[in-house]
Amino acid sequence: MNTPTAFVFPGQGSQAPQMLADYYQQSAVFKATFAEASDALGFDLWALIATGDQETLSLTANTQPVLLASSVAIYRAYQSLGGSQPVLMGGHSLGEFSALTAAGSIGLADAVRLVRRRGELMQAAVPAGVGAMGAVIGLDDAVIVQTCERISRESGLVVEAVNFNAPGQVVIAGHKEGVASAEAALKEAGAKRVMPLPVSAPFHTSLMQAAAQALGESLAAIEIGCPSVGVIHNVSAEVESDPEAIRRLLVKQLYSPVRWTECVQSMAAKGVVCLVECGPGKVLSGLGKRIDKSLASISLSSYDALEAYTAEVNS
Repeated sequence: MNTPTAFVFPGQGSQAPQMLADYYQQSAVFKATFAEASDALGFDLWALIATGDQETLSLTANTQPVLLASSVAIYRAYQSLGGSQPVLMGGHSLGEFSALTAAGSIGLADAVRLVRRRGELMQAAVPAGVGAMGAVIGLDDAVIVQTCERISRESGLVVEAVNFNAPGQVVIAGHKEGVASAEAALKEAGAKRVMPLPVSAPFHTSLMQAAAQALGESLAAIEIGCPSVGVIHNVSAEVESDPEAIRRLLVKQLYSPVRWTECVQSMAAKGVVCLVECGPGKVLSGLGKRIDKSLASISLSSYDALEAYTAEVNS
C-alpha cells in the first residue's frame, strides 16, 4: 500500500498514567528509546508514566519530555517493523519537536533536554494563578480574534487566540481576568461552550516572549540538521528545511498561535490523504476529521494498532 501519509505528533493533554504499557512490554526498540531519553535527563522517564500520578505527569516540565520520548519511541517501533517513511510530518505545539526528532533534525538526547527546559521556562514565565487558558467551541475564528483584541485594548490585559485546532474549536489564553472577560463576551456572542482548561500558564501568548528568548539560547547550543521528512511548522503552516530557519521558528512558536487547522489543510494540499497520529491518545485524529472529512485518520496509541497498520502498509 502506497498511500500519501503524514505522521502527526500530539502536544500536551495526551498524557495519562500507565499509558503505552503494551508498547513497553512488547517493543524492545520502544523500551530502548526510553532508556536513551532517561540517560540524557539523568532520571527514569518511564517511571513517571509507570508509577507517577496524573498531577506529577501533568507538570509541564515532565509532560514535555514524556510525550516527546513516547512519540519518538512509537515512530522508531514503526520503523523497526519495516514501516515506510511518510511524505510529511507535523506536530501540535510540543509535537513539532517530536516531529523534528523523528525526522532526524534534532537528536533524541538534545530534544528531551530541550523540551524539559522549554517546559520549565513556560511554567516560570507567568506566576501561578496569573494566567489562564480556555477552549471556545462553536464560534467563528474571526469573532474570537476580534473579541480578544477588543478586550485586550479596553482592559490593558493580554488575551489572545492561541490554538486554532479545528473549525469551531479555538483556545484563548492570557491574563486570568482577561480570559474570564473574553469567555463571558464570547458566550454572549453565541459560542456553544467555553471551557476553562486545567493549565496555569498562558501558552503561545505574547506573555511567553521572555521564555522564548531563553529557549533560543538553549536552541543555539544544539545541533539542528535538515529533516529527512518535510515537517509542517505551527507558525507558518509550511515546510522548512533550513536548520537556522527551523531554529527561529521554534523560538517564535512559543509566543505565536498554533495554526493547526492550516497545518492540516497544508498537508492535504500537498497530496496527503491519511493522517497517522504517532503518540498516546487520539486528539489529533479527531481534529483531522473535523478539519477535512476527506482525510483518513489512524491512531497508533496501542501496540496492536501499530502492528495492524504496519502490516497494512507493508502489504
